[in-house]
Amino acid sequence: MVEAIENPAVGGATDAYIALVRAFPLTHIRDDAHFDAAMAFLWPLLEKPEKSDADEEYIAALTDLLEKYEDATVHIPPVSGVAMVRHFMEDRDLKQKDLVGPVFATQSIASEVLSGERTLALAHIKKLAAFFGVSPVLFID
Repeated sequence: MVEAIENPAVGGATDAYIALVRAFPLTHIRDDAHFDAAMAFLWPLLEKPEKSDADEEYIAALTDLLEKYEDATVHIPPVSGVAMVRHFMEDRDLKQKDLVGPVFATQSIASEVLSGERTLALAHIKKLAAFFGVSPVLFID
């Protein structure tokens, strides 16, 4: 007879954890449809205000499987720092002039950077990160 393997993180092979595994088995994500089904099962667990240890362990295992599938199938092309600036400006409905002062010293510098004629300087990157409230890494090419 095979004994249940106890996982100290969930206090053993709990009924709640086993119920989750039965409801949506933890298997290799095969394709986009399986990925979508896994996400549909995962979201209600993530939105629970209070999660049990079993919930936490199951969420960790399923997200590992989802991440592995995404790493193998989703290619995200690199984005330039200037493209990120443009994205944040568009998202916040900002104009070039809104960056003059807080980020760029002059209108001409802002224009040259946003047109690609001039690269982002480290000082600009630091100011952009502070201005948009994001990591400076987003603006480094």
